[in-house]
Amino acid sequence: MATLTSARRLVVKIGSALLVDRTTGLLRSDWLHSLAQDVAWLKGQGTDVILVSSGSIALGRGVLGLPIAALPLEKSQAAAAVGQIRLARAYEEALAPHEITTAQVLVTLEDSEDRRRYLNSRATLETLLGLGVVPIVNENDTVATDEIRYGDNDRLAAQIAVTVGADQLILLSDVDGFYSGNPNEDTSAIRFETIDRITPEIEAMAGDAGSGLSKGGMKTKLLAAQMATAGGCAMAITEGSVMNPLKTLENGANSTWFTATLDPHAARKRWISAMKPRGEITVDEGAANALANGKSLLPAGIVEVTGDFGRGDPVAILDPKARRLAQGISRYTAQEADAIKGRKSSEIEATLGYPGRAALIHRDDLAL
Repeated sequence: MATLTSARRLVVKIGSALLVDRTTGLLRSDWLHSLAQDVAWLKGQGTDVILVSSGSIALGRGVLGLPIAALPLEKSQAAAAVGQIRLARAYEEALAPHEITTAQVLVTLEDSEDRRRYLNSRATLETLLGLGVVPIVNENDTVATDEIRYGDNDRLAAQIAVTVGADQLILLSDVDGFYSGNPNEDTSAIRFETIDRITPEIEAMAGDAGSGLSKGGMKTKLLAAQMATAGGCAMAITEGSVMNPLKTLENGANSTWFTATLDPHAARKRWISAMKPRGEITVDEGAANALANGKSLLPAGIVEVTGDFGRGDPVAILDPKARRLAQGISRYTAQEADAIKGRKSSEIEATLGYPGRAALIHRDDLAL
């Protein structure tokens, strides 16, 4: 069984029903402070933590006096606008006594589907984690419409977990795991301790029902598990309404763990290797040696750029004898790469007229 303290990087999804009292529409402050204690404990163990939190619409509707029922789009967005600022402040106030800095990150489905936005999101989250910050991620409900929505934070959390290469994803839910049927209706339903492979039979067991304040049912959690485990991230579903839910899970609370066959690093490398390259970059001998030793590709080591690729596109990397060395995701367009080839990273801004990233392909985006 996985342990939370073994994770290098952990993503935790918090549903609206856990964070906001269904009858009053008020924040469950005591519960949130207990979660903050858990986050501080994990960070003290050296674990990076990202929280993917619902709750902005639920908080906003309480402030605005809107009913606990389906809302038209414009009222949902208005509730989110009011609730987002309160949600961010609540997390800031809960984590500040533990000397933990928080950051609000609002995303839409477009941010992961568009490679340029995906790279920006990934770079921002990586930088925040490197600075010791706990990012609080939520869907940008003030601007997202159906065609650019994740629609539920289970899948958003899985996407974030894969984006940052998390080892584990924890879905704090109103159920204590994945069951063979709805335990509220089927007394013979059994809870799975571990699921190593999501089979058609497992998929058929998932129901649709969600709680009053949340949109996610078991099907969305199963979709999240498929996404996370394919990216090398193990995932757990556990009851989250108890105090100190993460420590409770660590101490053996009921849960279902979905195992990953690859680690996040290996899964990402396999994904990069499988992409069809949009161009080629030829490097000199020094850069070839640096890449073989696990370094990033800097502009100074580039000899030639061919193809018409954009930022976020995969490119093949060739050695001086035109042999393929690696494949990676470019942080620059083909035109930009051609302009800065052979130059030092300190010369990028003067060459392009705007600041850029030091590496053309970061080692995390490179598969040898």
